[in-house]
Parts: sequence; C-alpha cells; structure tokens
Amino acid sequence: MAANRLDEIDRRILAELQDDGRMTNVELARRVGISAPPCLRRVRTLEEAGYIRGYHADVSPRELGFEVQVFAMVGLHSQAEADLSAFERRCRDWPLVRECHMLNGEIDFILKCVAPDLSTFQTFLTEELTSAANVASVKTSLVIRCAKDRPGVPFDVLEARLKRSA
Repeated sequence: MAANRLDEIDRRILAELQDDGRMTNVELARRVGISAPPCLRRVRTLEEAGYIRGYHADVSPRELGFEVQVFAMVGLHSQAEADLSAFERRCRDWPLVRECHMLNGEIDFILKCVAPDLSTFQTFLTEELTSAANVASVKTSLVIRCAKDRPGVPFDVLEARLKRSA
C-alpha cells in the first residue's frame, strides 16, 4: 500500500507514533481526533500492512558504555547477487554492526558500527570485517559527534507532496 493510499488520519497516527511510540491508544486517538476503538483498529491495520515495523526504546549508546561509533565503507571483490546476499547475512551476525546499507557507486556497503572503545572496534575490523570472504577494501570514519539523528520519515514533506498531487 503506497503512502498516498493512506488517509490523513492514518498518516497522522504514523507521525504521532514515530515521535512517541509509548503513548497510550487513548492519547493517540485524542491527538488525531478520533475515538479510541477505531484508532486501535487503524494502528493494528498499519502494523499488519507493514507501515509500523515495531516499537523500540531509543537507548543512549554512550550511557551504556559504547563510546565509539564508526562508519565503515566496504568494497567487495564480487557484486554477484549471491555474494552480496552472503555479505549481508554476515553483517546481520556481527553485533557491532548496527546498520548495513548496500549502495550504488564506488563502495558496495556502508556499515554503522558501535563499540565500547577503539581497541574493540580495531579487533572487529582486523579479525572479522577485513578478513571476511569477498571483502576487497574497508575505509573507516570515526564519528566525532552527531548533529542530527531522526528515525523514520518527514511527514510534513509527505503531506506537502500529497497536497501538490491532489
């Protein structure tokens, strides 16, 4: 189901839950201007349709002792689908890899990694990532600070686009 198939209430529900997934159904219903029972039905329908993939706590890596965040740009020897899929499966098994995105261009994948310290990341880099099958090159960039970290999508941009196309 495409975003333009959702009505305005569904989109408002998604926007509210994206900002605060812990609110009660009663509060959500109040914010979007409908009663609680239809609101709950809509949320369940959005979940079943795959618009809502889950609910997560936004934990602080630094407070939990993960002081190091690194982006690793990975080039592979082979870009055959079987080799790309094998690398993606391997990334899912590495706990330090929190995100893995296949890219178009000079690099094949970018990985977002966290580690408690540089030594732990260096061990992962040298003993696991660079030695993994099919890995040709790895370039890393250490994150100094994060200026913005917003999950999800900008619903105001979606609404503006939908209004222009209506």
